[in-house]
Amino acid sequence: MKKFNTLFAAMLIAGATVAQTNWTLDKGHSSVAFSVAHMVVSETTGNFKDFDVKAVSKSEDFVGAEVEFTAKTASVFTDNEKRDGHLKSDDFFNAEKFPEIKFKGTIVKEGGKYLLKGNLTMRDVTKPVTFDLTYGGKVKAYGGEKAGFKFTGKVNRQEFGLKFNKALEGGGLVVGDEVEFTCKIELNKAA
Repeated sequence: MKKFNTLFAAMLIAGATVAQTNWTLDKGHSSVAFSVAHMVVSETTGNFKDFDVKAVSKSEDFVGAEVEFTAKTASVFTDNEKRDGHLKSDDFFNAEKFPEIKFKGTIVKEGGKYLLKGNLTMRDVTKPVTFDLTYGGKVKAYGGEKAGFKFTGKVNRQEFGLKFNKALEGGGLVVGDEVEFTCKIELNKAA
């Protein structure tokens, strides 16, 4: 019995000492972009200039890593000042009342494929989402360590309260409901 208790205690200690690694955003080598159908026949693209990503990994391949993402809605940029102002208004993000888009989730691997699963919050509406994730690997460089990721996915903006739309006289809507995200993220291992 004494051997069992000793073995059990050793297993508990080993489980409690699994190394956690903190990762922070290398913003100069990262981007958060989106695209949405415009007038049925084309797409409009944009990005967020002010965003942050943090991750805590417990394994070398990032499976099980906890990920937190925020983007400031007032930093939306589509290279059109009038459109950017409209996106910041209550018709879309209402940047004054809802200053951040947030995501909190976990990296998982299913059938050999990486996924980022968690909860996305926009305009105080939180919904579960799953993004496809490409893990680019890790590299040691310039006295530190870096990891790279790309995640893509689609969300229905109507489900998050971004309800503005107008019908076109020939049929269809000015703005599509489905928004596609493409995020390219480079992380630095925290010292």
